[in-house]
Amino acid sequence: MAAGKSGSCKMLEPFEPPGPPPSKKSRKGRNLEKLHGSTAIPEAEVMEQDIWKEFPEDLLEAVIARLPIASFFRFRSVCRKWNSLLESQSFSQRCAEIPQGNTWFYAFTHDNVNSGTMYYDPSMRKWHHPAYRPTKMIALPVASAGGLVCFLDIGHRKFYVCNPLTRSFKELPTGSVKVWSRIAVGMTLNGNSTTGGYKVMWVGRDGEYEVYDSVKNSWSRPGSMPSNIKVPLSLNFLSQAVSVDNTLCFMRSDPEGIVSYNMDTGVCKQFIIPAPLHLSDHSLAECKGRIMLVGLLTKNAATCVCIWELQKMTLLWKEVDRMPNVWCLEFYGKHVRMTCSGNEGLLMLQMRSRQMNRLVTYNVMSREWLKVPGCVVPRGRKQQRVACCIAFNPCLTATA
Repeated sequence: MAAGKSGSCKMLEPFEPPGPPPSKKSRKGRNLEKLHGSTAIPEAEVMEQDIWKEFPEDLLEAVIARLPIASFFRFRSVCRKWNSLLESQSFSQRCAEIPQGNTWFYAFTHDNVNSGTMYYDPSMRKWHHPAYRPTKMIALPVASAGGLVCFLDIGHRKFYVCNPLTRSFKELPTGSVKVWSRIAVGMTLNGNSTTGGYKVMWVGRDGEYEVYDSVKNSWSRPGSMPSNIKVPLSLNFLSQAVSVDNTLCFMRSDPEGIVSYNMDTGVCKQFIIPAPLHLSDHSLAECKGRIMLVGLLTKNAATCVCIWELQKMTLLWKEVDRMPNVWCLEFYGKHVRMTCSGNEGLLMLQMRSRQMNRLVTYNVMSREWLKVPGCVVPRGRKQQRVACCIAFNPCLTATA
């Protein structure tokens, strides 16, 4: 030992050759090890199956009825019992007692008109796949009310009504008038919910129209077109009809204004309302009984999206908001086209040109503009271009 150093001397352990490398465990084995090893649950905290079997059925339905729509459809895959809840009368009553969620948008893409369908949930800013299409034909969504969406088969002139969430589906009977020209379509409820039925109305350019009543399961033509309404109507087919107090409003261009039809009384009226200058691609919208106008305002090479509200006393449009200027700079010098779909004050705007395709939502009450994230179908990498969309209120109890 060297001087000045003290302490015990440790004997070296004999050398042992290393053993064989540990065998690679499967993913299932690793998961079981984690479950039963480091994260073992005390027996006192494990709920027995007998407790779940005795769980009150009405309480279970009350809990599931309060789930977000997207979560509910994930929970349907848990077991057959939960999957069959949609057919339960008591569960439907539970859902009817709870206010339904926000507006969703049903859309399909250019790449695959028949199967490329989807939902967009603005509250979660998320696309859901797959959506439901009522027929293999090329049927376009043309109107909606109370969780139901009305489709028009452009080839055979047939109407379909379905609930895209529950896939409740109905083909409407053929009407008494065969229409081969373009038509505008609107839809309303007989009351505040679909339990009282619904009505679908189409209007042609020459003033002909029919109304379908789901309670009677037939088409009729209540009332008549007043003689003071000029025909042809020159309807704006890019603008979807809006419903205000069970009255459908259609936009026309010559003369500029609105044609309204009361679904209860059968009274048809016309309102002459001059459109703002330099306006194009404009559409009607509705928010809590207020009639709104959405359109592109183009002057020289500058284009901007503007929002107007109809003043009921003067029957004039008053501008209430504009898209942020930073966003509008993207449209400068481009030939931009726009379509609009909305429900209860939430709008989805689609701006497209050769160089771009943008989706934006606008909340009329909060005046909030939000860009919609790109849509990619499952197992796909390419972003899909939305061809058409329509707003609807997701409802599990709505039946076609």
